[in-house]
Formats: sequence, structure tokens, C-alpha cells
Amino acid sequence: MEQETGMSKPVAVIACATMAFLYVAILYAPTLILRLPAPSSVKEYLIRRFICATISSFMSLVFCAFLLPLRRREATYLFRVYGIRLDHLWQAVVFPLSLTCLMYAGSLVFKSLLLVDSWKEHMHLGEGNSLNCIKDILQNFLAGLSSTASNVLAWRTYVVAPLTEELVFRACMIPLLLCGGFEIYVVILLCPILFSLAHLNHWMEIYGRQNYSLLKTFMVVGLQLGYTLIFGSYASFLFIRTGHLVAPLVAHIFCNFMGLPKLFVRRTGMVSLAFIAGTVAFICLLCPVTQPHLYNDGTNDCECWHGYCSSNLNSKC
Repeated sequence: MEQETGMSKPVAVIACATMAFLYVAILYAPTLILRLPAPSSVKEYLIRRFICATISSFMSLVFCAFLLPLRRREATYLFRVYGIRLDHLWQAVVFPLSLTCLMYAGSLVFKSLLLVDSWKEHMHLGEGNSLNCIKDILQNFLAGLSSTASNVLAWRTYVVAPLTEELVFRACMIPLLLCGGFEIYVVILLCPILFSLAHLNHWMEIYGRQNYSLLKTFMVVGLQLGYTLIFGSYASFLFIRTGHLVAPLVAHIFCNFMGLPKLFVRRTGMVSLAFIAGTVAFICLLCPVTQPHLYNDGTNDCECWHGYCSSNLNSKC
């Protein structure tokens, strides 16, 4: 099988590990390699990282294009391999986003309760009628949206990090591993490991800059790695099932926005009930909502979206 695909499993793994290392290492290139002076502000620091992450992603896309044993090298075909498509776009946005929301049912209920409490407090203080209350809420929402759009940290969290990470760790790595002959379930587990290891640089940042103790640093980073491992598996599953890069991308942005799911709140059990109900619904709908035929015109009777599964490697790669 490995000879038929033109790529061995070790080559695929080494290529993915190289891209993961490059994605992290290049972030430190301005200071360590180019010997640029230390950034004078957080904004300058993040802009440097934006540029480095963009360069790394582009290099990975080019590297992957040359390494993949594809019979066709047209740009449109390569874009489809990377999951960069415009067809079935609304399905790739709405279905995965709705599915991801189920895991945050507890958090969404909690936020709704806070909104209701704010409404009641506003009305109790006699600060106006319900129409004025709605107007104030909308104004606060628009003000927050405007503030977020001009915040460089928000751009990192909601745009640059999700986009570059999905390009490297999903669009590039998954086709390589599948063409290397790995089974789909192995790819879903292997990609998140590389994805999690690429976040180990947070250990140095937390320990060195926030003056945490070694134990607290390990606990914080361990929690982050566990979360990225779980999310990485989910994002890889979405990409393989849908063949659309937008699917894991919108899930990534939403998860970054919501943070960790809210499991319980002391004052009410509604949050816990919502979380449990959402989790059950998520498990039940995970496979039906991500069926490949919902996101593709044809799957050639293949288990995955592009014919990269083990039964079709020779015909597609």
C-alpha cells in the first residue's frame, strides 16, 4: 500500500512533525535569527507573530503541494485537497457551528441567565421601559463589537490563530497522513497530538512571563494541552468528514470565543442540565450531521470526502 501511494508512513509523519516544528519555531525567528530588537509594545509583538504565522502557513502549503503524490497539480485541484472550496459553503458553516454549539449548551444557558438578570435589574431600577433596555443592550453589543474589531489580541484569537492553525494542522497534515496510508481513526488521533505539542511553547511563556510556580505552570499547560487534544480530534474529524476547511475553522473560532464549556453553576442546576442535554445531542448528531454527502456532490462511494481512505488510495493519490 505504501508503495502504491508513493509515500511511506514515516515520510508522512516526519513531514507533519517538520511543519509543526516550523509553525512554532518561526515565531521566534525575528528575535533569535534576524536579531531584531525586542518589540516595544504588545501590538508590535503580535503583528510580528502574525507575519511569522502567515509565512509558516504559506511554506507548509507549498511544501505539502510538492510532497503529496497527486496526479494533478492544478491550483483548483490543490485547493480542494486543502479543503479550500466555495461549494456547499453554507452547509460547512451552519451544520458544524450548530453541532459545536451543543457542547456549549451550558455556557449559552448561563449567558442567557446573565442577560435576563441584567434585564430585570435594569427594569427594577426604573431606568426606562423594555424598549430602552433593548436599545441599551444593542448599543453595548455594537460597542463591544467595535472594540473587538480594533483589538489586536482579538485578531490573534479569532482570525490569525484559527486560520493559520487549520491550514497547517488540518489542510496540510491530514492529506499527507491519509496519503501515507494511515487509517482515518489514526489520523484523527495523530494530528491532534502534533497540534497539542505545537502549543508547548505556552509553557515557556507562562512560566517565564507570568511568574507562575512550576507546578501551577504544569497544571495550566496540561489543561490547555488536554483541551487542544480534544478539540484537535474534533476538528480533524470535521475536516475528514466534510472535506471543507471552513467546517473546522468556524468551530475553532467559536471555541476560542467561548473558552472552556461551562459545566455547572452553584446557584442553578439549569446550566448542568443544559450541558448534559447538549452533550447527549452532540454525540447523537455527530455522525449524521457530518455525513460527507451533505458537503459534496459526490463521494465516489468512499468513506471519506476525497477518496483518501485506505480503499481508494491508489486511485486518488
